[in-house]
Amino acid sequence: MATDIDLHLGRRLRRRRRLLGLTQQQLAMQVGIRFQQIQKYECGANRISAARLWQLAEALESPVSYFYDGLEDMTTRDDQGSGGGEMFSRKETLDLIQAYYQLGERPRRRLLDLAKSLHTDGDTA
Repeated sequence: MATDIDLHLGRRLRRRRRLLGLTQQQLAMQVGIRFQQIQKYECGANRISAARLWQLAEALESPVSYFYDGLEDMTTRDDQGSGGGEMFSRKETLDLIQAYYQLGERPRRRLLDLAKSLHTDGDTA
């Protein structure tokens, strides 16, 4: 049975893998395991050992702490019924983030400025 921590780590693993555009198979090959194991980690069915988490973090070019980001707030969000993490699990959000990071620095800044101005305009209307 998966614990909240296992589920959280699995979600973060899936999010980072997708953000980098990797398949489960590609990630599994990088760390020397079968893709089915990645599936089990991502759904929280299997716990990720400290050594494996280190390998995954290196393969995904992220610090180990990335996987724990937001964990301390998880119980607070659950108590309040907020679905903030759901936004990042949507395919359209991941597609937008990937497209954003494929842009050069100047177009990224301009797009961010545009998005901020649209948000500000929407608040005053």
